[in-house]
Amino acid sequence: MPNKKKILGDAGETLVAEHLKKQGYQILCRNFQSRFGEIDIVAGNGTILAFVEVKARQTGALVKSCESVGNVKRRKIIRTACVYLMKFPTEFQPRFDVACVDILPDGELVLADYLENAFGAEE
Repeated sequence: MPNKKKILGDAGETLVAEHLKKQGYQILCRNFQSRFGEIDIVAGNGTILAFVEVKARQTGALVKSCESVGNVKRRKIIRTACVYLMKFPTEFQPRFDVACVDILPDGELVLADYLENAFGAEE
């Protein structure tokens, strides 16, 4: 049986995927894995290929969800994106986004922020 953190993470990813669809993106892949790590969502809109890291945190947590994507995690995402692009070549412009999901005290999930171009591949 999945743990509570996994269930909340999946629900947060679903919330972000629905947001992206409303913005005109097609969800190409969820939870793409390589030996370097995992990318939560890969989405395209005809010109952009967004590699999206979804972070969910309790409202009022010491570290906000968007601040919790550090350099090590960024490098893992970049390396995993390179594996994705080798496997699925595209003409789309790659971009690294971070979606911040707040978990309210009643358990409701809210998309608190969506950061396009949150970091670059040169990091």
